[in-house]
Amino acid sequence: MGIVIYSMGVSLDGFMESPGREIGWSAPDDEVHRFANEQAAATSGSVYGRHLYEVMAGYWPSVPDNPDAPAVEREFAATWLTTPRLVFSRTLSSVDWNSRLATEDITTEVRRFQEETGGDLDCGGAGLAAQLIRLGLVDEFRLLVYPVVLGAGRPFFPLLDAAIKVEQVETRRFDDSGVVYLRYRKVA
Repeated sequence: MGIVIYSMGVSLDGFMESPGREIGWSAPDDEVHRFANEQAAATSGSVYGRHLYEVMAGYWPSVPDNPDAPAVEREFAATWLTTPRLVFSRTLSSVDWNSRLATEDITTEVRRFQEETGGDLDCGGAGLAAQLIRLGLVDEFRLLVYPVVLGAGRPFFPLLDAAIKVEQVETRRFDDSGVVYLRYRKVA
C-alpha cells in the first residue's frame, strides 16, 4: 500500500494561505510547475476537501482546450483529469472529473482508496489535511517554501496534541524563483 503525502506551497513563516484564503503569492514559475507536475504524475490518487475540489474543478477541466494555456498547465491538466480523486464534503451531492464522494469516516475511506489505487495518494485542502495529520494518516510532508513572509494566515500544520517526529528525505532549491522544496517522512 502506498503512502499519503501532504504537499503545499508555504510562506517562509509557514503559512499556506494569507488572510482571506489568498494564495496568489505561491503561483509557481515554469520550473516549479514542471516539478509539481512530476510529483502529481507519480501519485495514484488524490484526496481533497470540498473547497479545494471546487477550486480545481472550476479551472483545470478547461485548460486542455485552451490554446493560450501554457504547456506546463496543459501537462498538469492532463494528469489532473485522469487521476482518481476522493472528495470529502458535507454539502456536495455529486462530483465529476474522475472523482467520487466519500461516504464513510475519513480513516476507512482513505485506507480503502489506498487499496483501490495501489499507490501513493496526495491530500489537499487545509481542513481535510489537518484532520488527516491528527489521525496519523499522513506519511510525508512536502513543502515548497516561497520567499515571502505573510505574518498571518492559515498554517501548513494544524495545532497538535503531540509532536510528530520526521526525518528529512530530500531538499531542492529552484534558483530562478528562490523556492526551496523540503520533503520529510514521518518516523515511527
